[in-house]
Amino acid sequence: MYRQLVINASDHETRVALLEDGTIAELYIRRRDDADIAGNIYKGRVQRVLPGMQAAFVDVGLSQAAFIYVDDIMPVDHQVFEDLFEENGAPEDEVPPPADAPPRRAVQPPIEDLLTEGLEVMVQVSKGPMGTKGSRVTTYISLPGRFLVLMPTSGHVGVSRRIEDEAERSRLRDLVMGLRRDNVGYIVRTAAEGVREAKLTYEMAFLNNLWESIQAKYKGAPAPSLLHRELTVSLRAVRDLLLDEAEKVVIDSREGYDAIRSFLDTFMPGLKDSVELYEGGEPLFDAYNLEGDISRALKRKVWLKSGGYIIIEQTEALVAIDVNTGRYVGKHNLEETILKTNLEAVKEIAYQIRLRDIGGIIIIDFIDMEKKSNQEKVYNALKEAVKKDRSKTHILPMSELGLMQMTRKRVRRSLTRTLCEPCFYCEGEGYLISRQTICYNIYREVIREAQDFRGLKLTLRVNPEIAELLHDEESQIISALERHIGGKIEIYPTADYHMEEFDIFEVLRE
Repeated sequence: MYRQLVINASDHETRVALLEDGTIAELYIRRRDDADIAGNIYKGRVQRVLPGMQAAFVDVGLSQAAFIYVDDIMPVDHQVFEDLFEENGAPEDEVPPPADAPPRRAVQPPIEDLLTEGLEVMVQVSKGPMGTKGSRVTTYISLPGRFLVLMPTSGHVGVSRRIEDEAERSRLRDLVMGLRRDNVGYIVRTAAEGVREAKLTYEMAFLNNLWESIQAKYKGAPAPSLLHRELTVSLRAVRDLLLDEAEKVVIDSREGYDAIRSFLDTFMPGLKDSVELYEGGEPLFDAYNLEGDISRALKRKVWLKSGGYIIIEQTEALVAIDVNTGRYVGKHNLEETILKTNLEAVKEIAYQIRLRDIGGIIIIDFIDMEKKSNQEKVYNALKEAVKKDRSKTHILPMSELGLMQMTRKRVRRSLTRTLCEPCFYCEGEGYLISRQTICYNIYREVIREAQDFRGLKLTLRVNPEIAELLHDEESQIISALERHIGGKIEIYPTADYHMEEFDIFEVLRE
């Protein structure tokens, strides 16, 4: 399977798509006002301790206070180890602690004995804010590199489970054990397979120096304040996906291209030739036919090739997925028709869950099958289909009601929550494309039409609320477009336009 990263970068938005054989499999979006802060390290101050919930609120300088559970607080017994990669949002390919590690609950004191109001504490964001919930933070710090993840609050050394060769696992573990100092913890990542000692030594020194710098900042910084910012979404994608998940990077920004080349020159010089600067006239995502796939990923109904379809409904508590035969009538008998539809739906469900980045509890209502053997086929097919997903999933066998329950680790907002907002036309019962997304759609549409632009100026007719946004918060979009086309853009609010409706007119030169 050929994989590549396609990065559409601009001043206001960066979109990173992981393609598998030309089909978009994962999408990461970062906007300038986005709360994608997972991995950031802060010096915070405890605002309130809640013994009844064994949690506390911590002021880290964001609009919403972060919250921390007792299990996310480093206990007095530093030998107690928890799977940091479950809590800190680090890659899912890393190995958990040994099975014989002592349980956290056995030694963890209550939160009121660990935190007091006004206490200053170093925390790392494990999950960014979602909806009305603030960020989730932890005192278990982890600093990911290309080959290693430094865990200064743990003495555990582990090796990625994806490295299957036992001799290589032993070599890497022994190497790290011999190189480390101060008995800090490390996870050896999948990318370290076959890497020589010199590279691990260099990265270990880099991570240790980074940790010392963070500690020094903590001592002198006021609370709350930011101590360390995680890499940009483009550099994170390159660090975590290039080589292991992708073989090539295509980006349409010269600034972003230079930043990635500089990053690779420092950490992975052998991969510099894997980066390509896209300079075509057609917008990058259009050139790869990705815009249509993104639009379909926001729809409730997804059609299957056979004529069946699935319905995806996201609620506050869970995501419900319903499978229907639709127009598919089969060729032989009902049970065979149902089985074929369910098996086809399995592949699409696994794909849509990964693309939409759906997390939490997922309930799938397959079409009822009478044969137990057919139910097992569908269950096994779903387990196989989610193996490509880097997020941790857990699937239960089909129940007597024909329902299959699964969970998928949720670290950030789903694609729908990122690109959409509650619909005020239907009082929040559905979703519209958000006003910000509409502004960006207008930006991309003007870029498309600018290839043939020969006029004096462009006129935009939009909904009045979009016009207000383009004149105010998103005015830099219009400025950027005027520079791009070398002409003036005038915006006319049109009261009878739907929120998502807009038209672009060219005023010809006299």
